[in-house]
Amino acid sequence: MFADGGLSGDQRLFHSVVVAEIRYSLNMCVQLDLPHYFLADLPFGAEITHSMLSDACDTLIRNGENYLPEWTTEKLISMFDQLGHDWLNANFPHRKYALDQGPEVTGFSRQTLANGLDALFETLNRESLEELIIQDLGELNRLDGFADSRSGSRTRHAALARGPELIAQIAAGSIPNATILMIVFGMLARSAQLVKCASGSTFLPRLFAHSLYEVAPKLGACLEIVEWRGGDKHLESVLFEKSDCVIASGSDETLTAIRQRLPGRGRFLGYGHRVSFGYVTVESLASSRLSDLAGRAAADVVAWNQLGCLSPHVFYVEHGGRVSAVQFAEALAGELEKLEQSEPRGPLPTDQASTIATRRSFYELRASNSPETVLWSSPESTSWTVVYEADPLFQVSCLNRFVYVKGVTGLKQAIEGADAVRKNISTVGLASTGPRAESIALEFANWGATRICAIGQMQKPPLTWRHDGRPSLGDLVTWTDWER
Repeated sequence: MFADGGLSGDQRLFHSVVVAEIRYSLNMCVQLDLPHYFLADLPFGAEITHSMLSDACDTLIRNGENYLPEWTTEKLISMFDQLGHDWLNANFPHRKYALDQGPEVTGFSRQTLANGLDALFETLNRESLEELIIQDLGELNRLDGFADSRSGSRTRHAALARGPELIAQIAAGSIPNATILMIVFGMLARSAQLVKCASGSTFLPRLFAHSLYEVAPKLGACLEIVEWRGGDKHLESVLFEKSDCVIASGSDETLTAIRQRLPGRGRFLGYGHRVSFGYVTVESLASSRLSDLAGRAAADVVAWNQLGCLSPHVFYVEHGGRVSAVQFAEALAGELEKLEQSEPRGPLPTDQASTIATRRSFYELRASNSPETVLWSSPESTSWTVVYEADPLFQVSCLNRFVYVKGVTGLKQAIEGADAVRKNISTVGLASTGPRAESIALEFANWGATRICAIGQMQKPPLTWRHDGRPSLGDLVTWTDWER
């Protein structure tokens, strides 16, 4: 946020002048005809210095103090409801930019991007935002002032929820959903935010930030998007010193390292490495439903090229149904081939393609020597791979549409097979009908799963989803109770 973007004089007062001296040569922002509002809009390779980042944090804090109190919860909900609607419009300029330029920049195909953006912004609507606030805070107006609760009013108690002054979000990976939604949650909490994206992954968060800036410049002035190579402790120290809340995604080792470097006063919210899997019961394996079920499972694998923590690595399939686990795996392979025609995965870097080829070779050799392993794969490419194994041990996929199917005698065997990753499970996709569904869901919950959903919805969590079992908005706020 370092150009005035047509703001009035009072808005310019606190607007960033950190990099005003930098000349903007041809770069991606110019190609996309975007104004220079954020540090991420600098030319590729531009150096982010300690002083630039420190000044940007100070500017964000001042802008937050001056602009965020003007926004009521109702006003924010209305704005985000409209913005979500805009992003679903095929003619919305920022969506068109994302789909036209995104495949080259992100590596996702145009259709994969379109489906991913649809799944994300379909959740950003008035009904979902209101449900989220009431779910996490109890009352819709708790962020506007002291509010009685239905139970609290009998005891004359009221409560107010306040967000951090400055949130530093350290995002990881190439999927934009968590980064963009955390921006929304931070705005609802009336917090200024600096979002540090992983190298090469600012494209979609930056486009969203620009779309926000266009409809609400004062909110845009409370947001910064920046990118630098991870592990720069000199720059990270600025964020840790200036922020009173740090949100980080990444490996467990990365989160531990960040936590150890934080000042004692700050709040830390860490989201570590997670994996997901699906479970298919005999009741759901009627042959007449096989194509539909395999199609929904394939959609979960294809979404964002299986790169998210909600993507399935394995589908456990119960033995004893009219359709065998091997037949399910074969149907899944067929559906992945169909989707490759309509929603291609796209090319991969050489090292990633080599990893898939190497793992395929391993299973081809095993399949040639054992009937307990079967392999299906895309011809003449690494676009998709399905491996059936009788061994129920959970296997971590090499991703990019490489998935395992494992036959099991029942839930107990599946849980035992996945026990090694029990502490890292995010989502269980469940295909079950009848009275067993609730008992299976309860067993998975007691085992440690924090989200259970229908197969086909694994990459489409509602806005109210409690990430890692924690309240997304509720985690940000500090409460003040007024005992009247």
